[in-house]
Amino acid sequence: MSTIRHRYQTLEFGNTDIHLRTLRDKQQFEDIDDIAAKLGISSATWSLFGVVWDSSKVLAHLMYDYDIQGRRILEAGCGMALSSLILNSRLADITATDYHPEAQSYLDINVVLNSGKPIPFERCNWADQENKLGRFDLIIGSDLLYELDHPGLLSTFIDNHANPVCEVIIVDPNRAQQSSFRKKMEALGYTCSQIRPANQDYLTEPFRGKVLRFMRGN
Repeated sequence: MSTIRHRYQTLEFGNTDIHLRTLRDKQQFEDIDDIAAKLGISSATWSLFGVVWDSSKVLAHLMYDYDIQGRRILEAGCGMALSSLILNSRLADITATDYHPEAQSYLDINVVLNSGKPIPFERCNWADQENKLGRFDLIIGSDLLYELDHPGLLSTFIDNHANPVCEVIIVDPNRAQQSSFRKKMEALGYTCSQIRPANQDYLTEPFRGKVLRFMRGN
């Protein structure tokens, strides 16, 4: 029997409600058969996928009315996949990915809670060259640059899955690796701009990070 405790919450996006089952807090942990440990996910970081971070809220609010017409979209390192769920409510062509072994089960449950269509998911490592994801017109993610090797791994992963004309949106809470990531993306031929989210009424504390927007091919 699972010892994990959960939290049920509803987040509002205009006239759209997104219902979520998440971990109750960052203290939850359950790694049956050491599956996560064998993937290099420690007990200290196991729960990080299963809570909703401010960066993910910022990205989801941006996606609520973003231009998605005719675009194939990938969410990298989705965690609780809040942006994927809001895009799914808009009937977008969205695919979610994460490295955590429990991410898909939570995504599938939350899709059902929101009466949505199934969201394609692939568990993948950014260093993995064998996945079957294909290429995308829009690649999104939030708070993905928290390890020293993430700028190189993420930029390569993005470039491997970007169409010749592609937009990339990364919400970053001012992690130390942000500058390195920008330089690596620019070296791959992407132009970068950044903004701060204007409306933050949905957050309990001011968001001091940035929305990084990379463009290639247009």
